[in-house]
Formats: sequence, C-alpha cells, structure tokens
Amino acid sequence: MAKDFPQHFWSSDIRSELQRLLAIAVPEDSGENGDITSQALVPPEASGSAAVQARQAGVIAGIETIEVIVAAIDKNLIWQPIIKDGTAVKEGETIGILTGSAAKLLAAERLVLNFMSKLSGIATLTRQYVDAVAGTKAKIYDTRKTTPGWRLLEKYAVVCGGGHNHRTGLFDSVLIKDNHLAFVKSCGENYTPADAVLKAKEYVKAQGLADALIEIEVDTLEQLRLVLPEEPDIVLLDNMKTEQISAAIRIRDAVSPAVELEASGGVNLKTVRSIAETGIGRISVGALTHSAAALDLGLDWGS
Repeated sequence: MAKDFPQHFWSSDIRSELQRLLAIAVPEDSGENGDITSQALVPPEASGSAAVQARQAGVIAGIETIEVIVAAIDKNLIWQPIIKDGTAVKEGETIGILTGSAAKLLAAERLVLNFMSKLSGIATLTRQYVDAVAGTKAKIYDTRKTTPGWRLLEKYAVVCGGGHNHRTGLFDSVLIKDNHLAFVKSCGENYTPADAVLKAKEYVKAQGLADALIEIEVDTLEQLRLVLPEEPDIVLLDNMKTEQISAAIRIRDAVSPAVELEASGGVNLKTVRSIAETGIGRISVGALTHSAAALDLGLDWGS
C-alpha cells in the first residue's frame, strides 16, 4: 500500500485525550467527599500491592494508560507492567502490579479496570477478525463508529489487536458517500461520482493537503466503472456480496490497478473470511469499536 491513513500508536495526543477523560472520570467517581468506604475502614498509613489480572483470555490494550490514570489519583502510586499492549493473555494471567497507599489503590481500582477492560475488549475482538482473515491479502480496518471522546484510545486499541486505522476524522481524508451527492443534488448541483472525485482532487491540491487520501463509496459495479478512470486512492464497495466484490476486483485490475478497494457492510465474524477470500485488500468493520464487549479484568490484593 503506497498510502494509508494515519495509524495510532501510543503518543502524546492519546495521552492528552486520556487526561481530558480523567478530568471528568476522577471527580465523577470521588465527588466532593472522596472514597468514604476507605476512609471509614482503611488506616491512612496502610500500603501494599495489587495485581491487575485477566479473568478471561483476550488481548490486552491499555497498559500505557495505567500510569496516567494512577497519577491522576496519587502520583506516588507505582505501576509495574509485566506484559506489553497487544499481548494475548490467558485466564488468570497477571498483567502488572500496582504498589502504594492502600486507600489510593482502592480509589484507582475502578478507573484502571474501566479503561483497560474497554480497550482490551476492542483489541480482543479486533484480533478475532485479524485471525479470521489470516493468509489472505485483507487487512482489517476500523471506522469512525467510536465512543465520543474516546476515538484515539479506541483506535489505539484496534492497532493493539493487529488491526488498522481508517481515517481519524472528517479533517484528514476525503470520503465521498452517497449522502454527499444526494445533498449537493438537492442544492441544484448534480455531480456524478466521477465528478465528485475530480472536485475532491482539485480541492485537496488547492488546500495543500497532499497527504489526504480520497475515497469514494459505490454500491454498484457500474458506479465503480465510472469512478476508476479518475483514480481515487480507494473505492469503498458498500454492502456488496462476495460475487460482486470478486467482479469489482477484476474490473479494477483491468482499468486502474493502483486503486485500492475496501469492502464494508455486512461484515461479521461469520462472513469476513469469505469476503477476504475474494482477494480484497481492505475490510472495514464498525463492530470493532461499537460492539466490542469489555474484557473481564480484576484487581487482586497482595500485601
């Protein structure tokens, strides 16, 4: 692939997103009074350690978040990871150890588990899709169907699971969908899909957005034939059956072999293998972020 969307590895931008979320999450949990249970029962001088453990098998994402989370509770808490993000773990496996004030550990427990469980669930589901297409040309991509405010974290979790990131937002790539064409038609402009690709190319060039990919959605093979000569970077094949996808690949190879094709719609763990076996290069799956179940993790007290 000559060009691709930005991929989200752990970065200062993701850390900043996490800190913005923590600015809401910490007071949401502690309120004005703090942890009144620990205040009632736990001696203020008590300290110890607790292990973050997997209570079911899966792929871990969020190791990098824990240091930031516990620092928001108590900068003296120490986090010692045992594994790295992207590691597949078995039930009962220890992920890392937290050490410090017992009361502060108890205050941090739910925040740590909430973030890690959510992100690890995404990484685990992504790995299932990646494994399902192993041996084919297909790469698994996420979408913008993310939890508001969590996008960079969730896309990071997809990468931890072995998947790939589609565009981050509306700002970094062009994706022409049928609603764009329908709306401009209602305004008196009647662009064909090919016209739309040309206008998008002119716009990104004029704006100096050389890295912005141009992708267009089609839902028929005839539309594909019309847009291929204009050479968008990617054509999204919307809700096409495997027979249509195979035909689309043959058409692409004959007309504009440099254009990449992406399958989207109707993709699940039962169908993804057959879609991949058509020879498609990209498969986007909204479920990676909008339907992943949290991975069951726990914090087990040591001494």
